[in-house]
Amino acid sequence: MKAFFVSKWVGTLLTCLMVLQGCSVKMDAVKEELAPLQSLKHSVDTGPAPKPEAASKQAAPPVKVSAQRQMPAKQVVKGIYVSAWSAVGNKLEQLIDLVDQTDLNAMVIDVKNDSGQVTYTSAVPMVNEIGANSHVIIRDLKGTLKRLKDKHIYTIARVVVFKDPYLSKKKSNYAMKTYQGGVWQDNKGIAWVDPYKEEVWEYNLQIAKEAAQLGFDEVQFDYVRFPENSKRVDAEVKFDNPRKWTKAQVIESFLSKAKERLGNEVYISADVFGLTTSSDNDMGIGQDWSMISKQVHYISPMLYPSHYSNGMYGIKYPDLQPYAVIHKAISDANGKNANLMRVSAPTAEIRPWYQDFTATWVKPHKKYGNVDVKEQIKAAREQGVEQFLLWNSNSTYSYR
Repeated sequence: MKAFFVSKWVGTLLTCLMVLQGCSVKMDAVKEELAPLQSLKHSVDTGPAPKPEAASKQAAPPVKVSAQRQMPAKQVVKGIYVSAWSAVGNKLEQLIDLVDQTDLNAMVIDVKNDSGQVTYTSAVPMVNEIGANSHVIIRDLKGTLKRLKDKHIYTIARVVVFKDPYLSKKKSNYAMKTYQGGVWQDNKGIAWVDPYKEEVWEYNLQIAKEAAQLGFDEVQFDYVRFPENSKRVDAEVKFDNPRKWTKAQVIESFLSKAKERLGNEVYISADVFGLTTSSDNDMGIGQDWSMISKQVHYISPMLYPSHYSNGMYGIKYPDLQPYAVIHKAISDANGKNANLMRVSAPTAEIRPWYQDFTATWVKPHKKYGNVDVKEQIKAAREQGVEQFLLWNSNSTYSYR
């Protein structure tokens, strides 16, 4: 990153992390409707109640998975986020129609969501032990994947990793713990699992492996990080870290293990904060661009203009200027990848997340529509980045 910008936005970066709690649209404020935690807060025995049209009273038998498969063909991916609730029934058909009518060709589907719920009937032992799939949403995941394959739609399994209140409740020994021995919670009262615990790695990798064997083309790890507000976290949490790894080292090590376990049969991607494209450190959450880029096939910075604080990159109101935000962020990302290539290091392809939602909580904000989405796409395409993913927590898109 150019030295001019380092001093310009470091202070703003800290404010952004504290005020916006992470500059990531994968935040609870825009996703509460997808994975309600009300029942989880009051009881460790139940998760979110299923919607009546999505599941019957009887759980389906675990799906059978095939033996190791070959890597799918690489594609220039242009995709949309599809919540588990949107991956069934009429909503899925509407999204398939959207793909048919546009240049979109991919879907990112929740298989393990922000509440820690596994959305399909899994055969993974610990999933069944703790009841993580006790409220199945996608009843016939294999059939759904076949339907999408028949439509030539590239499929990506979204696996939320270290933000896992369900596992933290069911097996508190895996949770992040305070120095007093209690389960630590973030500012929203949500428990996270300890990224240093390799049992947590194994749990998530088994789910990812199953998703690959079911037929997904790619596994995307989200919340592959530590909680934001790192000063508070570091002051309150006693991590189980006998190897004395840094946060960035443990995130890289998890992804390296994922590549070892999955890399011969499915592509691997990781979601990262938007500011990782410009930051010269891991921002206290363990996300160092260069370290992550070496371990995955695709790296997906969440470049939502609404999640940059006022004044970032010299832009007074980032939400009002989507082209300018993306142009600067992609320029910095390309620079980081160029540095890796110069030393012949493995380098992930850049596939950003763009904003297709209106951030009503931001002042001032604008109502985002198709024009604003395409301005983001244009800003990156002009710099050689063709691939993209669109985020809307309701899976309702303006893109046409």
